[in-house]
Amino acid sequence: MPRKANPALMKPLALSAELEAVVGKGPMSRPEIVKQLWVYIKKNDLQDPNNKRDIIGDDKLKAFFGKPKVNMFEMAKIVSKHVKDA
Repeated sequence: MPRKANPALMKPLALSAELEAVVGKGPMSRPEIVKQLWVYIKKNDLQDPNNKRDIIGDDKLKAFFGKPKVNMFEMAKIVSKHVKDA
């Protein structure tokens, strides 16, 4: 029996200006935000080659992250600071 998507995760969220600079205009659901972040990270080759779990920020990501380098598991916490109910 397939799992049903959690409707709370699919809710459109308003994005901060820093997040919109990376993923595009909102509102977007949380899964779509994460997907677009990974598209941006891979397109711009921003994963640390020695440890793929670390993301090295360019100017846009540094403004979003608040620091030059983050672990991929920190991203969810950072995304939460940059979204609110639409």
